[in-house]
Amino acid sequence: MINKNIIFNNKLIYKKKKLPNNIKKKFLDLKKDFFWNKIPMLNSFNKNFKLNYNIKYIKKIKKKNNFNIIGMGGSVLGSKAIYSFLKYKIKKKFNFIDNLNINNFISLAKDKKNNNIFISKSGNTIETIANLNLIIKRKNFSSNTFITEFKNSALLEIANKLKCEIIEHKDYIGGRYSVMSEVGMLPAELMNLKIKNFKNLNYLIKSKKFISLLLSNVSSIYSLSSKGQNNSVILNYDEDMYDFCLWYQQLVGESLGKNKKGILPTISIMPKDNHSLMQYYLDGPKNSFFTFFSSKQNQKFKMKNEYISENLKYLKNKSLDKIINAQKLATQNVFLNKKISYRSFHILKKNEEELGTLFTFFVLETILLSRLFKINPFDQPAVELIKSETTRILSNS
Repeated sequence: MINKNIIFNNKLIYKKKKLPNNIKKKFLDLKKDFFWNKIPMLNSFNKNFKLNYNIKYIKKIKKKNNFNIIGMGGSVLGSKAIYSFLKYKIKKKFNFIDNLNINNFISLAKDKKNNNIFISKSGNTIETIANLNLIIKRKNFSSNTFITEFKNSALLEIANKLKCEIIEHKDYIGGRYSVMSEVGMLPAELMNLKIKNFKNLNYLIKSKKFISLLLSNVSSIYSLSSKGQNNSVILNYDEDMYDFCLWYQQLVGESLGKNKKGILPTISIMPKDNHSLMQYYLDGPKNSFFTFFSSKQNQKFKMKNEYISENLKYLKNKSLDKIINAQKLATQNVFLNKKISYRSFHILKKNEEELGTLFTFFVLETILLSRLFKINPFDQPAVELIKSETTRILSNS
């Protein structure tokens, strides 16, 4: 177990090996860098990290009930994951606009109840600026808040023109690592969640159990990758964790996919994909490892026995949760028999602490893997090519 509410099982490598010394050294170097503040981004994962928004202003908009979070990639994925994972305790409505799609605006409240939060680190994200223009044009909003770097940009110029609240996006925190900064924590604050409970890096980085699980994962994934198993397939059995899976997908894909190296993260919705992709997973090329995500559900709905035939009597009195869990265990058993590499995370209780632990685990895992791959996990140079080419095409059209 990672902690009392997250059950972890590692079947990535079936022949257990001693942890290589270079893995231990990479972690000790990372730990040293953290305590010596050589990775400033990780400071946001500490409880004592100071969030630099105006408390008086936040208290004012916290009374509102309808919020739109507008941004792309890491500007939105973290808060979206938080909202989906913890929506059972959130009483407000949050709408996330993270693509160019006119249908995004159909669901927005038609009166002036919308409270918009525009997020872009650079302040020049084309999609965010386009969506902002469509939203402002409708004039059906109560407040507009901007999170961006304090430097000349299109977003900062618009914010100043509209005389809106502007919150600084730290220049040393990239989008996919920003969930514990103002980018993720401001929306969490507005959701009335306990911000401090997300942040437990100081404790986790000293926990022998956590470190042991982290390093065994990193070692196994690096070993599999070096043998050509570079596809990380997420098998997600909990719809409320789908947005967390999308957060993980960006973190891994954008951080590690460089210099002809990397890991390709994809997501399967389970058990639905038993009827489409599972055949490939079981009998196709052995170039993948799998991560199961599931959680304890409290579903009261059970099968109606009068509608179940005798040949399916094993379904009688079974809840949906029990059926889904049986399908997950069946898949794991088949994987074991076929010696297919997998690991599983089962969440017993959903709260801020457990989600914060998952965020921290995968961020540290990704940074450690980047050091083994000898790549920079904090940039995305190839993506910049698409941005500059888009600018060229639009400028000439």
